[in-house]
Amino acid sequence: MGTFRLATRGSPLALRQTELVTEHLHAAHPGLEVVPVIVRTRGDDVQLPLDAIGGQGAFVTEVEAAVADGRADAAVHSAKDMTSIMTTDMVIAAVPPRADTRDGLVGSTLAALPPGALVATGSARRRAQLAYLRPDLSFTEVRGNMARRVAHGEDGSVHAVVVAVAAMERLGWVDRLTEVLDPMDMLPQAGQGAIAVQCRADDDVTRLRLAAIDDDPSHRCLRAERAVLATLGGSCTVPVAAWATARPGGEVHLEGLVASGDGRTLIRMQRRGVEPEGLGAEVARALLIDGGGASIAGFGDALAQP
Repeated sequence: MGTFRLATRGSPLALRQTELVTEHLHAAHPGLEVVPVIVRTRGDDVQLPLDAIGGQGAFVTEVEAAVADGRADAAVHSAKDMTSIMTTDMVIAAVPPRADTRDGLVGSTLAALPPGALVATGSARRRAQLAYLRPDLSFTEVRGNMARRVAHGEDGSVHAVVVAVAAMERLGWVDRLTEVLDPMDMLPQAGQGAIAVQCRADDDVTRLRLAAIDDDPSHRCLRAERAVLATLGGSCTVPVAAWATARPGGEVHLEGLVASGDGRTLIRMQRRGVEPEGLGAEVARALLIDGGGASIAGFGDALAQP
């Protein structure tokens, strides 16, 4: 069946996710040879806070380019790293079954953190929600791969590190989690726990191949969450969250969140529907209009969008 090339970052987590996609492809297409094409990204090379190097997209752009210029047939991404709007020549062709969407802590439980504790996270979403729950907390950012971040929570450099539970599961480190946070307290990031496999929109052969590993409920949920971000104009540099769950009959339950950076204002809205993009736009506008999120700095301009 030939060789199928998957573009990916070279981090241990990215390579593990590519292995998972490879396993799905082998199961769907016995005899297909799948090889990784490792790409370095701006996010790998520049050790600055993500909001200083463009936020979402810092780990994606160069991997996408490997597909666009023909060095790879498809790209494997952590869906949460992708920008909310893609160029029209690229498409998310498959989303394998989604893993745990929740956030977790390494180093301490939330309740056990001492007053004024230092928590490591570069995510505006995580900082705002933790500050809402615990206004006494202070925050710092730890860049680097998962091993480095987890080590900071375990060696006492900070009181706790916030991580994605899915990443810990894929690396076999679930036993290193101190606490898994309830989505009622920490609404997940759009796309968290999902792997997005992207290819050229005009590559019919690859799209057909990838369709065999697509999990429709996971993909529909991701579409709804990304539509919230697209409508809000959000990225990882502003506090936005979106979490969808699939229901019987093709229905999706979607909850969204916007917040001020300091966590003093936090707005959540939820809706149900069967059309993911329309549902995401509905939740986003409910956050802005019904919930008053347009008054939060950074979100007012979203109302001007069609």
